[in-house]
Amino acid sequence: MKEKTKPQSNTVERREKILEMLSEKGKVLVQELSKKFEVSDVTIRNDLEQLEKKNMLIRARGGALLPGNFVASDFRITEKIKLHYAEKERIGKKAVDYIQESETIYLDAGTTTFQIARQMGNLKNLTVVSNALNIINQLLNYRGMNIIVLGGYLRKNSLSLVGPMAIKNINDLYVDKVFLGVDGFDTERGIYTPNMEEAYFTENLVKNAKKVIVVTDSSKFKRKSLYFFCPVEKIDVVITDQNIPEKDLNQLQNLGIEVIRV
Repeated sequence: MKEKTKPQSNTVERREKILEMLSEKGKVLVQELSKKFEVSDVTIRNDLEQLEKKNMLIRARGGALLPGNFVASDFRITEKIKLHYAEKERIGKKAVDYIQESETIYLDAGTTTFQIARQMGNLKNLTVVSNALNIINQLLNYRGMNIIVLGGYLRKNSLSLVGPMAIKNINDLYVDKVFLGVDGFDTERGIYTPNMEEAYFTENLVKNAKKVIVVTDSSKFKRKSLYFFCPVEKIDVVITDQNIPEKDLNQLQNLGIEVIRV
C-alpha cells in the first residue's frame, strides 16, 4: 500500500522525536523508527539523510548515531540548573556589570540568565522584561524595579511563556539590552536551541534590542541543535568562563565581539 503523504508539521515533529531518541540511546535503527512512526523505511532514511546534512547525526548501517557535539533533548530546567553551576554563577555576577540603572533589559529563559536575576537586588529604577516564570519570581523580591511579563502559554521544561501572544508582545517592545542563554553555540554561524517555539520567539526578540549579550558556560561551544535563531553578527558581547576553546575565542574577537572570561 502506498504511504499517505504526511503534513510538513508531522515531518518536523517526527524528526524532533528521532533526535530525542538519539540523545537518549546514542543510536537509532531504521526499522525501529519505521515501526514507531508508522511510515516506510524510505521515509525514515530520508529523515536521517536530511538531519545528517544539518550535522545533527551520523548515518550508519541500518540507522544513525548521535555526534558528540549535538544537543537534541529539551531538558527540564531543574536538570540543567545542576550543570556547571559555579561557572553560571560567576557569569551571572559579571553580567550585572553590564546593566545600568534606568535601562530596559530583557532576561531570556535559562539557568545562566536566572543567575543574573539572582544578582540584581541592588539595582534601582530598572525595567526588566522576561517570559521566564522563575526569573520573574526572583525579581519580585527586589524593590525599585519595574517588571514586564510577556503573555503566552507555558512551556514547563523551561518555565517560559511562548507562542503567538508572546511574540506579538515582544514585537511591540524595544529594549536596551537582551541577555541570552544558549543550548548550542557555533561561532561561525550563531546560536541554537532544541525547541522550535523558543527559537522563533527569540529570533523576534533580538530584532528589537540595542545590544545583544550572550551568557554561556564553555560547554555550549561547538554544539548545534535543531533550530537556529540568532546569527553571530547580531551578538555584541559574550560572557563565558575561562575554558572557552581558543579557536572560538579568536573567531568571536575577529568578528569584533567583546568576549569576557570569568
